[in-house]
Amino acid sequence: MYLALLVFFLQCSELYTQERVFTFNTVEIKVQPSVKVKNGAPMSIVCRADISKSTNFQLKHNFTIFKDGKLVFMTVSNKGDAQYEIPMARSSDTGEYECTVEAGGKTKSSNSLHVWVTGMTKPILTAEKKEVLEGEVVKLRCELPEEVPPLYFVFRKTKMNSTPKEKFVFEPYKNFSVVEFSVEEGDNILQFDCFGKRNVKLEFESSEYSNKTLVTVREPFIKPTLKAKPSSNITEGDRIQFECSTVVARMHDIEIILQKNRTILNSTVYKYVDEYSVRDEKLLKYSALATLEDSGEYLCKVEQGRTSKTTKLNVVVSELFPKPILAASMSKLDENKELTLSCSISGFRKANFSILRKNSNGDIWLKNSRNLTMRVNVNDTGSYICKAEVKGIVKESRPVRINVYAPVSKPTLSVVSGLPEVVLGKPLRLICRSVMGTPPITFTFYKGNNEVKKVVINDTYATFLDENIRPNDKRGYKCDARNNHSSGMKTSNILNVTVIVPIRNASLGSIPYGEVEDGSETAFLCSVKEGSWPIHFRIFRKTDRDILLFEKSENADRVMWRKEAMNRQDTGTYYCMASNRANVDVKSHPITISVILAAWQKGIIAAFVLIPIAGAATLTLWWFLCKKKKAKGPSMEMSGSALATNLTSEKLTRQHNDGDYYTDSVEKRHSRIQGHPDAT
Repeated sequence: MYLALLVFFLQCSELYTQERVFTFNTVEIKVQPSVKVKNGAPMSIVCRADISKSTNFQLKHNFTIFKDGKLVFMTVSNKGDAQYEIPMARSSDTGEYECTVEAGGKTKSSNSLHVWVTGMTKPILTAEKKEVLEGEVVKLRCELPEEVPPLYFVFRKTKMNSTPKEKFVFEPYKNFSVVEFSVEEGDNILQFDCFGKRNVKLEFESSEYSNKTLVTVREPFIKPTLKAKPSSNITEGDRIQFECSTVVARMHDIEIILQKNRTILNSTVYKYVDEYSVRDEKLLKYSALATLEDSGEYLCKVEQGRTSKTTKLNVVVSELFPKPILAASMSKLDENKELTLSCSISGFRKANFSILRKNSNGDIWLKNSRNLTMRVNVNDTGSYICKAEVKGIVKESRPVRINVYAPVSKPTLSVVSGLPEVVLGKPLRLICRSVMGTPPITFTFYKGNNEVKKVVINDTYATFLDENIRPNDKRGYKCDARNNHSSGMKTSNILNVTVIVPIRNASLGSIPYGEVEDGSETAFLCSVKEGSWPIHFRIFRKTDRDILLFEKSENADRVMWRKEAMNRQDTGTYYCMASNRANVDVKSHPITISVILAAWQKGIIAAFVLIPIAGAATLTLWWFLCKKKKAKGPSMEMSGSALATNLTSEKLTRQHNDGDYYTDSVEKRHSRIQGHPDAT
């Protein structure tokens, strides 16, 4: 019975499960009335789920709506749709909307939908003060209520009948911004407003303008006045006085400045504070003796904080007398000559004159007169001026340059390196020096009788570089010097320069060459193809460290060294080196010397080796002949006679051949070229 009930229950459960099968077809999200909604209008976000069911049964739907990934609405419903009502849409409601539906353990989400609430709320502008002074600032606050940052704010300042000045501010985290506007000179009644902007899908949207705020501007002081007394047109020598004044409404750190061009002539500061109703006149004075340099534009400036007001006045100063003129009897003269300086004013004679010499540490007074005569020396070279004074006005002439010359001394010509010589192929640098003489000095260089260089220099010497040196160049050098002294030109002595030809092609030879008998003499000859004398010769034998065997300096192109007794240790490679004052070592090709046994040494060796061998051979032959004689008698005698004849003939032949070899070797030894190009 229980088993039957269990089977029945399982079958019913299976049928019930089969009856509650469902699936999501789609989940959609829509906006009513449209995806573009005007700011302040009602807006509905509708989420709808399309579900297919196996039978008609109830499902609970969990609706969730997100804006820009953040949860904004959630509800549970038996219906297949839900609405998120926004009675008054704001720009902050702009964004990406998406809805998610969960039912029966299954979840599905819609695609995202962009909703744009067009238009922004009207900003509110407030000003910290309604009345300010010139130089102060107006602090403004612009707010966009109900808007969400980031936002852009634009503030505008408008003067009467002028184009508004704007300031832009970006606020990434606030829905308001605060700025300051400077109140400038001439500002009277200022009008301020602002508006906001935001970026939606790379497009800027602007709000309407805020309320307009008026700010009244008061002057802390009036524009200054500038006067010149007795007049703005005066004559130099007269005293001129400037008066710069202003009327102050509110006194606090007010500064009055008088300046010409960029130079401040006088200034004063008033630091105390009066009430707004007080109007006080403040005056700045400045006086001076008028000169031509005082002509020009003057500026009176009054400043307080950021406020600044100016007034300009042009002043013309007429000339009382022209600048004096200084004349010299001559501008270039020899030392110990007489110089006269005269000072004059064109069309004007009544003046106090003085003559001075210019100096970097201050002008040197010479005489209070219009004329000065003096005998000059070299130290009097310099610039001279004269000054003229009338009615306290002092004017200075243009400087006159006076050059006093001492004569040049006889120049000396020498080689810069010291010795009067030069290596062929290298340049020769000469120096011409005149110890005495006032620069500038003209130096002229000659090679032989040909002028090769002329130079004017502010020094007592000059140099010349000769790069055209030839082997047989025997022309002497000279130079002359002259300056503006009337004594004329001085000429140096002639300098003869030796041209040193460098060593070229060193060679080494020997007699005998190649093979040398032990104990015999060998002559080594080291020579060069060309090179200036004296030449320093050195002969070396090559080892691990080359050994210097011989050295000598000769006024010749060759040197011979004799080594009297050669031995077996002298076998090796030899070379020579040659050098002269060109300081270049030239190395020959190496030669090889082999030391061999002498003839007598060979003879001794032969005697010790051949005599025992010959004795043994003779005894053997004798034994053989004796044995054969016993055996054959007469026949042996004949054979022995023939053998003796043959031995005698062979001996003579060998002696003749040895003589030929000796003669040949001697002839070869004497006829061989001994390893040196100059050997004959």
